[in-house]
Amino acid sequence: MTTIPESHLIDGIADALQYVSYYHPPDFIRHMAAAHDREQSAPARSAIAQILVNSRMCALGHRPICQDTGVANVFIRLGIGARILSDRSLQDIVDEGVRRAYLADDNPLRASVVVDPLGTRRNSGDNTPAMLQTELVEGDRLSVHVSAKGGGSENKTRFAVLEPSDSVADWVVKQVETMGAGWCPPGILGIGVGGGVDKAMALAKQALNEPLDMTTLLSRGASTPMEALRIEIYERVNALGIGAQGLGGLTSVLDVKIATFPTHAASLPVALVPNCAATRHIFFELDGTGPPSFQPPDLSDWPQVTLDATDGAAQHVDLDTLDDAEIRTWRPGDTLLLSGTLFTGRDAAHKRMVETLQAGDPLPIDLRGRAIYYVGPVDPVGSEVIGPAGPTTSTRMDRFTEEVLAGTGLKVMIGKAERGPEAIESIRRHGAAYLIAVGGSAYLVSQAIRSSEIVAYDDLGMEAIRRMVVSDMPVTVAVDTDGNSIHASGPAVWRRS
Repeated sequence: MTTIPESHLIDGIADALQYVSYYHPPDFIRHMAAAHDREQSAPARSAIAQILVNSRMCALGHRPICQDTGVANVFIRLGIGARILSDRSLQDIVDEGVRRAYLADDNPLRASVVVDPLGTRRNSGDNTPAMLQTELVEGDRLSVHVSAKGGGSENKTRFAVLEPSDSVADWVVKQVETMGAGWCPPGILGIGVGGGVDKAMALAKQALNEPLDMTTLLSRGASTPMEALRIEIYERVNALGIGAQGLGGLTSVLDVKIATFPTHAASLPVALVPNCAATRHIFFELDGTGPPSFQPPDLSDWPQVTLDATDGAAQHVDLDTLDDAEIRTWRPGDTLLLSGTLFTGRDAAHKRMVETLQAGDPLPIDLRGRAIYYVGPVDPVGSEVIGPAGPTTSTRMDRFTEEVLAGTGLKVMIGKAERGPEAIESIRRHGAAYLIAVGGSAYLVSQAIRSSEIVAYDDLGMEAIRRMVVSDMPVTVAVDTDGNSIHASGPAVWRRS
């Protein structure tokens, strides 16, 4: 029997999570680079370029690709002829590896897991527990697949039990069409078919860890019904015109992965789990001889992409002298370079601000005529002002938008993805504007931040309100003062179905 010390598994998980925090899988980069080469939509091409540049910067600097460093998903297949030398539960062993990874001094990762989800929602502080799935299989080895799954894509998960005669492709395309851009396309679609609700979901998430081969598949053509289904979904989803970050374009999905399992004759369970532009995963095996060793990828896989955000088409904006007249000149799709003071605030901060306004009490910050950035950054290391600081999904702030705009005089909001109709109407009514930064370019965005200090709600951790000073922070106008949204107009131009 193969014996595996628990330290080998702990070290492997800790090293794997650090590794995937700053290295995209090379196959993902190759598919993203191909999408950049064929993209014809200028805003979408620019977004993909920022994702690729950010990825290379993270690979060189060993800092997180995205500020949402994900929940640890660990899939373990333990051979029946192998034994882990430990008195602890497998969950405890795995969590020790997660804890070491997320609390590493040289590259701390953002803790996003909250305990007591129906109550206090207190942050665990170390991103434990991991989402662990195990399977006993034949053999004498321990196989481990580790991924870091961000909340923006996880929140767009879908499940249904279809009629056996229903079209899986029709259902998937309909779901993607209604998912919005909060999952940060272009990314991967994992689809699980069969089993029951639990099995289908696990299949879909496991499918996301499979190597990408859509480029090869398209060039040679389908040789099985499964491959034909993958191509059909890939082509139909991209024909929706959603594009990178929902800005409208040719590529919304890079690959479609499908896994199946036998199911009841009366059922067709189907799960859809998307993965975002910060797709992060790695595989390793243990045989008792030592922990795994992860080799850096070849940086030649990363294309040399030039950003053009600072060309003559970009408008420089001084956030400290904003006025209504200037904001009214912004149009959806415009590129702005922001300099000056902005505040940060996410769900928890917005909830607290609204409760304060409803109580008739003053807020701890003055937002009149100001900008707020929906972000929960990674902690800084060394000489950094702040760690990776990309945007979070803005729709979660929609329920607070009217009260915040009406009660504070806030003029500009910055996040990612679309806004809902009620939020857009509030933006129009108050003469405000909504801007987007590129999800999946967190390290790149952080380079524009010159200073950062917590000014309110420090008990909220990464969700505290910060005052930041930025210089030439690149953003795109998403909703203007008339309520026009690029997330509606952009995909409409590029839709091919």
